[in-house]
Amino acid sequence: MLLHRLILAALAFSTSFASAQHLVVSPDARYLQRADGTPFIWIGDTAWELFHRLDREEAAHYLQRRAAQGFTVIQAVALAENDGLRVPNAYGEVPLVDLDPARPNERYFAHVDWIVNEAARLGLTLGLLPTWGDKLYSKHPGAGPIVFNPQNARAFGTYLGSRYRGNPIVWILGGDRGIDSPEVLETWRAMARGLREGDGGAHLITFHPRGATSSADQLHNEPWLDFNMYQSGHAHRYIRVHAYAERLALLRPRKPFLDAEPAYEDIPVAFWEFVDWKNPQRVPAGVLDERGLVVDRTHFAKGFFTDHDVRVHAYWNFLSGACGYTYGNNAVWQMYQAGRDIAIPCVQEWREAIESPGAAQMRHVRALLEAHSLALLVPDQSLVHGPNPEGPDHVRAAGSRDDSFLLAYLPRGRSVDLAPGTMAGDSVRARWFDPRTGAHLPASAVAAGDIRRFTPPDSGEGRGWVLVLDRPVAR
Repeated sequence: MLLHRLILAALAFSTSFASAQHLVVSPDARYLQRADGTPFIWIGDTAWELFHRLDREEAAHYLQRRAAQGFTVIQAVALAENDGLRVPNAYGEVPLVDLDPARPNERYFAHVDWIVNEAARLGLTLGLLPTWGDKLYSKHPGAGPIVFNPQNARAFGTYLGSRYRGNPIVWILGGDRGIDSPEVLETWRAMARGLREGDGGAHLITFHPRGATSSADQLHNEPWLDFNMYQSGHAHRYIRVHAYAERLALLRPRKPFLDAEPAYEDIPVAFWEFVDWKNPQRVPAGVLDERGLVVDRTHFAKGFFTDHDVRVHAYWNFLSGACGYTYGNNAVWQMYQAGRDIAIPCVQEWREAIESPGAAQMRHVRALLEAHSLALLVPDQSLVHGPNPEGPDHVRAAGSRDDSFLLAYLPRGRSVDLAPGTMAGDSVRARWFDPRTGAHLPASAVAAGDIRRFTPPDSGEGRGWVLVLDRPVAR
């Protein structure tokens, strides 16, 4: 009865956002769009601990900065990873009374409400995870505890679906876990049914899988899975994110797909090789300073991911057909600040980290894609002539359905030979787009028959460029 009353209260709460413009899958199932048909460019951020660790002033600052930086989606977790059922939020509240999903704590969810509403006010969509995956059985357990089963998962889904029925939300099940037993699959199915019942089908549902896997591996044919997510992860530099995209594009029924967790800016490469999970500080004495920040970077022998890695994976993903890309920063996902428990050692506190170069450069990704519609973009590696090996110099290219543009991304600025076809005519404008600044520079080519060689303004590690061929619109 208590949960029933809470659901009724949630339905009343949701009416204030009844006119919110929700996302839908495009008719050709290649991208997401607004209800009016406008393509939606998913530029996400992993703010997994947003509800759990930040107070309202902090959350408002974070959301305002991300909106100003051009982000469109914030991925956050209601029942958070870092012992989110037992460690209270900034106001001393835990989400469940006595760890019971049938007894959500109204005071905790009032704080979630405030953040969800503030995100909506700023034009942001919430990629909302009802729970992190460690609250279900997993072969890779976390802080947990395990509290969900098929019976209570459906009721909890109904509660959340009702509460946020009118908000700009995408539901994300999973939470860094696979489907490790038949009961786990039934539990996620039940939660999806509850969400649908609660929100009346107003919101899309997807699934955030474990690293180096895709939701399609186990769930592609689930009727509730509206689009696929993959987690390309943090194992090494120049991850072949395009391989996920190429495989998912071949699946039927066709569903949009995106990289929901690529390599985070400022996270150690293959961090698990250098972390002692039994040590609260995670690393030996001397690696961290008095604020708990990394001062001895040599401990992480493979280095740290940078803004260059963020750009590489963003452009490789989009030009391979992904409908979105989620940025991440090691300090931001865990909202780390001095004095808090450390999940993975950071080089900055979260307030500094939200201003990192890679985050600032996400607006340039968005600007390029808004100028060259996802509805028209078609990945086409046949445009690249000659050798195109995997690795740091791998070129990704895409044309357009109406032959109005061609895009090619060169991670380290090497010369590229293209067979641009009709995009080589006199009416075509050639420019270099700088992913670091968003600036355009004129481009020229050396022709050899039907092949054009384009050489960027400079080259080297961190000096990638996007070649843009387009037909200027007459005004």
